[in-house]
Amino acid sequence: MAATFMIGDGMLGLLQPRRHVELWQERAGGAELLVRPFVDRPNRRRAYAVLQIAAGLALAARQVATRR
Repeated sequence: MAATFMIGDGMLGLLQPRRHVELWQERAGGAELLVRPFVDRPNRRRAYAVLQIAAGLALAARQVATRR
C-alpha cells in the first residue's frame, strides 16, 4: 500500500508540481510544513518526485521478492 501511494503521489508531483503542492497545502492538516520547501519551486518538487517514485518502485520490488 505504501509503495502504491509513493508512486502515485510521485507521479502527480512530477506531472503537476504546482497543483500538487497546493493540494497538500490546503487539504492535508499538518502537511503545510512538509510542502513548504516546494512552494514556488516546481523543479525541486519534480526532483523529489523522481526520488519518491524510485523509492516506491524499490519498496514494491522488495515486497514482491519476499513473497517468493
